[in-house]
Amino acid sequence: MGGKQWAWSLVAAVPLLGLTVGAAQQGGSGSLPEGPSAQQNTSVPQASGSQTSGSVESTSGNNGSQQSVPDAPGASSNQGADNLRNLTRQVAPGKASAPEGDQGPVQAPPPPQTNAPNPDGPPQQEAPYIPKTGEEARQFHLVMQTTQVIVPTTVLDKNHHQVGGLTYRDFRVYENGQRQHINYFSVDAVPLSVAFVIDQSMPKDTMKKVNESLSAIQGAFTPQDEAAVFTYGNGVTEQTTFTATQGDRLPAVLQRAKREGTEMGSPGGGGLSINGPTINGKTVDPNVNQGVLNGLEMNIPREAHTLSDAILAAGKALQSRPRDQRRRIIYVISDGKDVRSKASVREVITFLQHNDEFVYGTMVGDAATWGIGYLDRVHVPLIPTENVLPRYASATGGLLEAQLSADGMERSFQKIAKEARTQYTLGFLSHLPTIDGRPRTLDVHVERPNLEVIAPQRYYPSATMQ
Repeated sequence: MGGKQWAWSLVAAVPLLGLTVGAAQQGGSGSLPEGPSAQQNTSVPQASGSQTSGSVESTSGNNGSQQSVPDAPGASSNQGADNLRNLTRQVAPGKASAPEGDQGPVQAPPPPQTNAPNPDGPPQQEAPYIPKTGEEARQFHLVMQTTQVIVPTTVLDKNHHQVGGLTYRDFRVYENGQRQHINYFSVDAVPLSVAFVIDQSMPKDTMKKVNESLSAIQGAFTPQDEAAVFTYGNGVTEQTTFTATQGDRLPAVLQRAKREGTEMGSPGGGGLSINGPTINGKTVDPNVNQGVLNGLEMNIPREAHTLSDAILAAGKALQSRPRDQRRRIIYVISDGKDVRSKASVREVITFLQHNDEFVYGTMVGDAATWGIGYLDRVHVPLIPTENVLPRYASATGGLLEAQLSADGMERSFQKIAKEARTQYTLGFLSHLPTIDGRPRTLDVHVERPNLEVIAPQRYYPSATMQ
């Protein structure tokens, strides 16, 4: 029985073995992945991890006779390789990832925004704030951490006439050599706060003409203007604080400010003294003993023209006038001599630039002997070195006229008052720190030929500037 049973078992097993082999061949035919694809699939588990884990679960969770082995990874495998290459490109230094086909073209990042124009570029195209009325111009305020700088500017032609009709596109403003963006532009008239400084130490013939011209000052100004009056010789006197130019007080004060003048050779004059000719205050004649005449000691006071002290006093008075609503003007009527002032010219100019104050003037007497009319840059070298008025006017952006006659002085009052009131007003935002207190140079250009531009040469930032 044992041999028969073994024989029958062998006969039954042979068909079953054939069925098993056939089923295995039927289930695996055409579905086994080829060598290269299988190697590719097993080499990218991280790039397509979800797809790989899904295949494993599907294979392990079903019978081989009922569900075929999944096809070899084709498109999914290529996608995994692409993802890996994308990842490689993303982390490669200095390279950007290639755009996907369904994402569209990659847009370049926008350039950084800046308000600073090209220093060497074309005229400014963006319009600044331009007030529609004079009242709107007076109400213009900017309160911010940066410094709003206002630059009053006068433009003259070759005949020294004021040029109108310019726009902001005609101007270029430079601060410390860097072109600035003009954010404010106005041609509206501005009310004036004028501090008159009248020299009383000039010779009699000059003072006579000055006295005759003073009555014309009131007619050069408008009801919106105001004026104070200072006089000087050997010292400074405030004749009146600020008062309306069209009121009754100003003519009365100007009448009271008239003086006869000095004799030639007297302390206030410019002639020879009793001690003989001098150079820099020292006697050059060896036959003359200074202070001694015929054995008698002579106590003769030295010549005095305290012009710088007077300008400084006028500037301090102007500090009380609102700089954002009025233009601060110091108007000097003098021959420009400055002798025995306690304040130096440099100190006074620095004070004026700190406070946005501008020096205008009518030069008379010896200061007008070079010629008549507007003092331009060509004639500055012809002015005597003892005349300091050109230094004040040039540093602050003011104007000077030279006149010998009383009629000429009256015309200069009218002309200078008009030019000071109707200047171009330019503004820009300075982004330089104000805490250092250092001066900043200013330079204004006009993009038209044969024109002269008159503007302040520098300014000092301060915490009160708006």
